[in-house]
Amino acid sequence: MENQRNLILTVVLMGLLLIGWDIGLRYFYPQSAQKPKAVASAPAAAGDAAPAKPTREGGLQNPADQALEKQDLTQALAAPTRVAIDAPGLKGSINLIGGAIDDLTLARHREALDKTSAPVRLFSPAGTPAQHFAQLGWAAKGSFAVPDQRTQWTVEGAKLTPATPVTLKWTNPTGQTFAIRYAIDENYMITATQSVTNAGAAPVVVQPIAQINRTDRTASVDTWQVHSGPIGAFDGSVNFATNYKDVTAAGTVAAAGKPNWIGFTDIYWLSALVPDAGAKVDGDYRALGNGLFLADLLYQPVTVAPGQTQTQNVRLFAGAKENKILEAYEKQGVTNLSLSIDWGWFRWFEKPIFWLLDSLFRTVGNFGVAIILLTLIVRGMMFPIAQRQFASMAAMKAIQPKMKALQERYKDDKQKQQQEIMALYKQEGVNPLAGCLPIFLQIPVFFALYKVLVLTIEMRHQPFGLWIHDLSSPDPLHVLNLFGLLPFTPPSFLAIGPLAILLGITMWLQFKLQPSAMDPAQQQVMSIMPWMMMFVMAPFATGLLIYWITSNLLTIGQQRYLYSRHPQLKAQGAKDQQDIDRAVARDKKASASNKPKAR
Repeated sequence: MENQRNLILTVVLMGLLLIGWDIGLRYFYPQSAQKPKAVASAPAAAGDAAPAKPTREGGLQNPADQALEKQDLTQALAAPTRVAIDAPGLKGSINLIGGAIDDLTLARHREALDKTSAPVRLFSPAGTPAQHFAQLGWAAKGSFAVPDQRTQWTVEGAKLTPATPVTLKWTNPTGQTFAIRYAIDENYMITATQSVTNAGAAPVVVQPIAQINRTDRTASVDTWQVHSGPIGAFDGSVNFATNYKDVTAAGTVAAAGKPNWIGFTDIYWLSALVPDAGAKVDGDYRALGNGLFLADLLYQPVTVAPGQTQTQNVRLFAGAKENKILEAYEKQGVTNLSLSIDWGWFRWFEKPIFWLLDSLFRTVGNFGVAIILLTLIVRGMMFPIAQRQFASMAAMKAIQPKMKALQERYKDDKQKQQQEIMALYKQEGVNPLAGCLPIFLQIPVFFALYKVLVLTIEMRHQPFGLWIHDLSSPDPLHVLNLFGLLPFTPPSFLAIGPLAILLGITMWLQFKLQPSAMDPAQQQVMSIMPWMMMFVMAPFATGLLIYWITSNLLTIGQQRYLYSRHPQLKAQGAKDQQDIDRAVARDKKASASNKPKAR
């Protein structure tokens, strides 16, 4: 009866786990809303529609916002007051009204799996639902005019490319000429040189300013394990502690030290301002209301004497968080930019896993194959440990009779019994924890791979083969809707696909090969565990399931080989199973005999 109660309790807890898991996944990783098939004739204004819950990809989720964004972009980008940006990494334009960089798309990354889909849009003009732009300017310390958002700049140069910089200029009525020279590289870095030339009769005091302005409507989901929101490196340390809610509550959040760079991050994208290494700057985040935020770089005020020119440089990173590119910018002096990827506390382990996986991908050209090869390497490295594990298990089986004798002899003195058992372990050279070591070693590998698949854009939209087109997303096929033939999507805890089923089968086979647990209730729990894990793991990235399935298959092969090297372990396991079966039969017989007989 005790075993039956334990089993019932276990099943109930597993059911609660599955339901809670589904609720948690829907909360932390909601699915992207589908785009409307037709644009509404009169879409709501951006500020009127309630923002939808963020997703891992980020971007606008509300259909009304999506429709209005498309409409506003068509109108804004058709204006003649724009200078084109054409680089291998970035495409877009600069708005000569205000001088803002407010139109940027990422040429190497697409919105959807379809390679013909539109490139990912990072920057959008002010007033659009996806508002996100960078603007440079000055604050006047006196009664002279400085350029603002309504200023119309003149331009020298037809197009901003890696070979052709452009310069924006504007002169005020008192003789001060303001200029911004933009240069762009092959990837995601724009270098701006701000200058003020004073042709007036008196000195002027100006304060250079650089800002990134964005809405949180396009933000990706922010969770305890992956940060999305305000970010920066201050005094050499990257700070993930501030989110949009903090800035909204405080109004203004000062930088946690001298800014090395400051901006906003999503899981895959980053916009950040980078001052010169020797510049004296302050930084902060500000809430403007209606879900709009600023990241500021504030330089020290400078005096520009008549006939003199003051110059200040600032760089703008606007692009994808590709680790290799971020590390290259670090070598160019941008402190810890690669740590804008939220590796967490275990980056010392995650980054080598990523490096190995990325190296394998570059060799074989398929991330799924690279994950399988990574699994082979990890299992190969742990094979000597597994051999010691099986040797220890064989030794444990060999001393079982002595252990039972000690347990019987000291059954009334548990402390003495434990001392004698420990002495027996030492005498026989047996480590009872040796069997747990391979499991503990696999946990950081699994967690590191999980973080890599969630964080790194290198895995985004990477196919494997057959129906698996994105290794960073869950299995798209589900049994309950007949693999897409029926027009509905099951809830995540019932969204069982081929990979989840294969995971359950391989785990069940793996457990079948393991030595039987002496406790019948424990054995029943272990028999249910593979199918519970099938449900729990089904919503995870397909890359993780491929890793686990491969690991299970290798473990099965490894166990069969090691059993052939330790036949006494397999024989003892069969004997233990017979003992368990007899014990279960006795319990059933005793339970039946205790039932009251019908009169």
